[in-house]
Amino acid sequence: MTDSNQTCDVGQESVPYMTCLIHILEAWFDVEQLEDYLNFANYLLWVFTPLILLILPYFTIFLLYLTIIFLHIYKRKNVLKEAYSHNLWDGARKTVATLWDGHAAVWHGYEVHGMEKIPEEGPALIIFYHGAIPIDFYYFMAKIFIHKGRTCRVVADHFVFKIPGFSLLLDVFCALHGPREKCVEILRSGHLLAISPGGVREALISDETYNIIWGNRKGFAQVAIDAKVPIIPMFTQNIREGFRSLGGTRLFRWLYEKFRYPFAPMYGGFPVKLRTYLGDPIPYDPKITAEELAEKTKNAVQALIDKHQRIPGNIMSALLERFQKKQKIN
Repeated sequence: MTDSNQTCDVGQESVPYMTCLIHILEAWFDVEQLEDYLNFANYLLWVFTPLILLILPYFTIFLLYLTIIFLHIYKRKNVLKEAYSHNLWDGARKTVATLWDGHAAVWHGYEVHGMEKIPEEGPALIIFYHGAIPIDFYYFMAKIFIHKGRTCRVVADHFVFKIPGFSLLLDVFCALHGPREKCVEILRSGHLLAISPGGVREALISDETYNIIWGNRKGFAQVAIDAKVPIIPMFTQNIREGFRSLGGTRLFRWLYEKFRYPFAPMYGGFPVKLRTYLGDPIPYDPKITAEELAEKTKNAVQALIDKHQRIPGNIMSALLERFQKKQKIN
């Protein structure tokens, strides 16, 4: 039916192969004007793809609110148990951690390399690179709680505490915005604490080149020195390919510097492979200064980026890498 010119005969006419295929499908499914339906479907795909890419980042925020709703329900359901148990929220934390761990596995094939470097007990300060959305840290906290049975406290930007409805979420998962003395107290009490020195500025301004934007910040280093704890560097591969921010543009950068709120839009939600790498702990050294420790930690995080991240990052390459490897395994 098909010749070397990819044509076929329909009645008395020779038509292109694709047209012939459409005629065959129309006869097979007993549907008329199938080509019009296909053109319409292609048009819808063209129209809605940008919308989907813009909506996916906010799906993460939706999950956070879903978590908050669950915590409120859990709190009401267990109001009688609160008087008898000092661990009211452990069941809620475990359920939420399981939900986020499931999302991490399905959507990003999330992995943590170097989990053994997190102590089973005792304090440590985890220093991490901040993506446009720190979804990797949400996944990491879930892994820590599930596999180590530990809650990792985290220092969050002040604006997060002003988001309506977030107070319960932040309380249950032990988020704080400082000050330095509070961070030292938490570490001296034997807890894990995580800080991203780049914070919101790094989230907005850094890009697919994965440049570290810490400025002259060394407060985290002073916290580690005062608490006499090791620092564990952390970086997640492809975190910028999962979500991107337009915060580096002149307008949105000016808005952030002016109002200290992340007004910049984000896009993404791409199901790229995410792997969190934990570097070798930097032990407490009473002879080192905060400036020297901050620089040493920055170099350790940069070494993880150099070793595990393709520079510049590429969304399509990250997607192909994940799904091609998945096909080979299958």
